[in-house]
Amino acid sequence: MRKVTERRAEIKKCPYCNCKNKADFPKSITKPVQYGITVLTIAIYLRNYQLIPYNRIKNLYEDVFGFKISSDTIIKAEKNLYHKLKGVTNHIKKQLIKEDVIHGDETGINVNGRNEQCHLISTKKYTYYFHHESRGFKAMNKMGVLPKYRGIIVHDFWKSYLKYKCEHALCNVHIQRELDNIFKKHKQEWAKEMSDLLYEIKEHADCARKQDTKIDEDTIKTFIEKYHSILMKGFEDNPPPEISKDDVVKRGIQAQSKSKNLLDRLATYEKEILRFATDLRVPFSNNQAERDLRMITIQQNISGNFRKPHGADVFCRIRGYISTLIKNKMPVISSLHAAIEDVPPLP
Repeated sequence: MRKVTERRAEIKKCPYCNCKNKADFPKSITKPVQYGITVLTIAIYLRNYQLIPYNRIKNLYEDVFGFKISSDTIIKAEKNLYHKLKGVTNHIKKQLIKEDVIHGDETGINVNGRNEQCHLISTKKYTYYFHHESRGFKAMNKMGVLPKYRGIIVHDFWKSYLKYKCEHALCNVHIQRELDNIFKKHKQEWAKEMSDLLYEIKEHADCARKQDTKIDEDTIKTFIEKYHSILMKGFEDNPPPEISKDDVVKRGIQAQSKSKNLLDRLATYEKEILRFATDLRVPFSNNQAERDLRMITIQQNISGNFRKPHGADVFCRIRGYISTLIKNKMPVISSLHAAIEDVPPLP
């Protein structure tokens, strides 16, 4: 049902100086006739939380509420909210910098036909999305979290992360996929043994975490010895290619097999791979980041692309706020309503 609210500003005349004083309208009232905050709140909610395209929101308003709302009106409301959420985004970034463990990841997004990136830093309580044209170190610096962060970041071994001074933990689910692929395609037993070992360590870590204790040092030592033994088998099965000095000069560094590359990584980053066992604050996988990025992928599948870079910026900021509200069990619609009135609740 359509509801029209009329607002009047009283004008009073001072009996002493004859000066006329007019009452102020709410900050949200900027035109003689305009949509109410609730209308705009619901449109932003449908677009950025339920991921409904603009045209379908227009149809819904006409069918359900009996009036038309243009895409431009919704886009303008989103842009206004984007600016009002700047303080909230800075608050979320500050909270992430204080966290013991954070998760990092990124995914491609289509911006007017160009493949750009949505970067993510998140925890169980906070979500920070950041749009940038590139995937690497420059974008991560501009996000403003990792240069100041000194805790542990869980990621999928994208090397740009390793340039930062914080501690690192690698996603073992990705390593498991590589190990499974090597075993299935090449029948290398070391890969299956390493996969089984990592899952065995995970079971011990899960059990210790439930009991609010740690894996004892002797058990950790035994696991590390098994880890080294399996690596030795792997290197025996995958010796480095024999090349002469002339070959190096002519052809550069010799390409290695995927098996050898994984073995090198398992050996070089043993501490980061096994951190989930030595520090039980660290999870086995980077699933937190993958879950948070899934909504970005769904948005791309539904809407296809962003017309302009700023549209991607706007969506990332609003969606990050909504995700953070949900994680903290705060009401989404009423919080968006308050944010439009320039008093956004802080999680």
